[in-house]
Amino acid sequence: MNTTLMPPVAPLSRKLAGALQEKIDQKTKPPGSLGRLEQIALQAGLIQQTLQPEVRHPAIIVFAGDHGIAAEGLVNPYPQAVTAQMVYNFLNGGAAINVFCKQQQLALKIVDAGVNHIFGPHPLLTDHKIAMGTHNYLHGPAMSLDQCKLAMKAGATAVLALHQEGCNLIGFGEMGIGNTSSATLLMSCFTGRPLEDCIGSGTGCNTQQLIQKTGILQQALAHHPPMQDPLQILATYGGFEIAMICGAIQQAAALRMLVVIDGFIVTTALLAAAHMQPAVTDYCVFAHCSSEKGHQALLQHMEVQPLLMLDMRLGEGTGAAMAMPVIQNAIAFMQHMASFSSAHISNRQH
Repeated sequence: MNTTLMPPVAPLSRKLAGALQEKIDQKTKPPGSLGRLEQIALQAGLIQQTLQPEVRHPAIIVFAGDHGIAAEGLVNPYPQAVTAQMVYNFLNGGAAINVFCKQQQLALKIVDAGVNHIFGPHPLLTDHKIAMGTHNYLHGPAMSLDQCKLAMKAGATAVLALHQEGCNLIGFGEMGIGNTSSATLLMSCFTGRPLEDCIGSGTGCNTQQLIQKTGILQQALAHHPPMQDPLQILATYGGFEIAMICGAIQQAAALRMLVVIDGFIVTTALLAAAHMQPAVTDYCVFAHCSSEKGHQALLQHMEVQPLLMLDMRLGEGTGAAMAMPVIQNAIAFMQHMASFSSAHISNRQH
């Protein structure tokens, strides 16, 4: 049940499914021969409720935030200052996500969700800072319920701004030292899987660091009582950037946008969103399966298939950026490929 004042997300109507499938099957190819591209074309048509789906102004938003647990240097090999340093790298065009967005001609926006640093004005940067990082969930909730709701609404606002510019295909990325720990805790809480099945090396923990990280996250789970309310779970263990992505996904789905889900951390944000509004997954394409431990199990739990298997685990929305051209090609064949009748080619005999 949606208790967060997010816009309501309706399940996809399938009234056009038959006509869309007929159009796909009449293209000059054997039925099913374009594989997953045909599924994406059908999904896009259902989302946009048209036999002529299109891509307009595709974009990626990267949300950045710091985590209280990271300030103690307990769960991550990199210092917390790297979050702000990487935001500057995004703004200067030097990160992988910048390269991929430029190559694919995708708009890129960076959102300060709660970085422990004050940035000056920049045309790529939107300031939605909730606080200078979350609290340490070893001692209390990472954020209050009000902060969590504010973060979700800020994520929705960022999506709405792009939608008003014409965007209908959107992906999300994140940056935040310590956020794989948050994602691990969220996955364990939402799926009921043991922590050991969810935890991975994040930004590159060695074996000893991973043992320490596991122990600390077990302490965090033991410190808080079991919870059922998805908003409370998100507020207890999440990050401001994860909460913003959770709200952004719900807003994008409510606006009938095609939503591209990146890797492990973005998928846990979707998991929270799906516990609030189950229909959001109807609007999602899963970009890739991260090599971060837990992501494959998470995708299996959600009963979804990723488009790509590239052994990536960088984050930043890089997997979403790599998947965008695949999605664009799926919609392009639907728009422009000839049919048997228009090309005067004999269809198969029945």
